[in-house]
Amino acid sequence: MSIDFNFFMNDIVRQAREEIVAAGYTELKTPEEVDEALTKKGTTLVMINSVCGCAGGIARPAAYHALHYDKRPDQLVTVFAGQDKEATERARSYFTGYPPSSPSFALLKDGKLVTMIERHEIEGHEPMSVVQKLQEAFEQYCDEV
Repeated sequence: MSIDFNFFMNDIVRQAREEIVAAGYTELKTPEEVDEALTKKGTTLVMINSVCGCAGGIARPAAYHALHYDKRPDQLVTVFAGQDKEATERARSYFTGYPPSSPSFALLKDGKLVTMIERHEIEGHEPMSVVQKLQEAFEQYCDEV
């Protein structure tokens, strides 16, 4: 039995995209879309998505569950590392002082980075600990909904 690797990976990528969009995040696929979204007034949570196990088992579930909180970002967006390369590179240009990390989360306020949750704070951790980190950032920087 043989498996078509590209077919297999396309299915994984499709599922990863669908999960984060279903959670309420808007996909940004071009550098122009990134610039438009990340320079808006208010708070913006960026989820750097990926196909790794910690993205599927920890980061995407945390991205969804963290939103069940009184304070939330005004805007939820995502870029897909390894897939939408130019959009991801542009998003990372806003994360000054942080190396590329996926999956990860960045919270911006009025176009300025206020906090990051990097891969090392996701991989090997329980989803609820990532939810707690996100909600702590929401508490500090976001308004009540």
